[in-house]
Amino acid sequence: MPPMQEVQKADIRALDLDGLKKVCEVLGEKPYRAKQIAEWLWQKSATSFDQMTSLSKAFREKLEQHYCIKPVTVDLEQKSVDGTIKLRFKLHDGNLVEGVLIPADDRMTACISSQVGCSLSCKFCATGYMPRLRNIDAAEIYDQVVLINKVAEKNYQKPLTNIVYMGMGEPLLNYRNVLRSVELITSPEGLHMGARRITVSTAGIAKMIRKLADDETRFNLALSLHAANDEKRSTIMPINDQNSLESLADALKYYYEKIGRMITFEYIVFFDVNDKLEDAKELADFCQHVPCKVNLIEYNPIDMADFVNTSGDRLDAFKAYLEKRKISATIRRSRGKDVDAACGQLANKD
Repeated sequence: MPPMQEVQKADIRALDLDGLKKVCEVLGEKPYRAKQIAEWLWQKSATSFDQMTSLSKAFREKLEQHYCIKPVTVDLEQKSVDGTIKLRFKLHDGNLVEGVLIPADDRMTACISSQVGCSLSCKFCATGYMPRLRNIDAAEIYDQVVLINKVAEKNYQKPLTNIVYMGMGEPLLNYRNVLRSVELITSPEGLHMGARRITVSTAGIAKMIRKLADDETRFNLALSLHAANDEKRSTIMPINDQNSLESLADALKYYYEKIGRMITFEYIVFFDVNDKLEDAKELADFCQHVPCKVNLIEYNPIDMADFVNTSGDRLDAFKAYLEKRKISATIRRSRGKDVDAACGQLANKD
């Protein structure tokens, strides 16, 4: 006789509350049990049915028979000399992604990933040289937050205060899962973190920025700009060919009119690429479209590209010009560079 095929169990974390109620009905349990299952999954971050001790043993066994939980696990942990901690996560199918804990005096920030690899091919980013293998599920994004929070409490005795979707992948190309993960993280029935403590960063997909506005999202939006000149931006960020600065400006205006929240422009300053006063002027002009602030970011070298960080003098002059134009600008220093945990360095390296 041929071997019996193993029955594929459904992922219970893919179900909403109504879906869980149907599970309870099919398994002969009262509908209120669905809320208990959801609490175990999203408030208490249970990774097995055995942990759900408020459910009867018989019910847990029935759940185990028909459903599964696919928790993310920590595959590698590396601590930088500056206290930044990089985590490599293993997903249920063996794929690997990375996240980072960035400690500061008044905050603990988790930088999390939304895709395995990336399809955008930004020339300065290590992830951009990796193929995009798949989107990360909402539950897997949630797990990254839970695991990084445990690391924060273990190493610094402080919980997470902020979350940035700035790791591997383009969040707006995994729109449904990203929004669902934000719901799980912010809901009182989930981790109950404030939406304003969350920032989603995009390389710039105009139609999806408009969708964020239409969906009345409440988290912060950051745009990886890096040049305010179409020709220059397309050279380092090919996504600009389909999403010109004009189309992005129109989408951002639409977003601001609907949401009313300031936008952050991220601008990595490369030596002799985008660090001249002419570039600062173009950036300042672009900033007139919407209320915004600018993060000037140090470039972190990667093996695949030969960009160089700008000099301190040029960076100071660039910032001074923006401030002269009444634009709030902050210099973001690299964190975790020695363990490839800094901005643009995530590539699943040991």
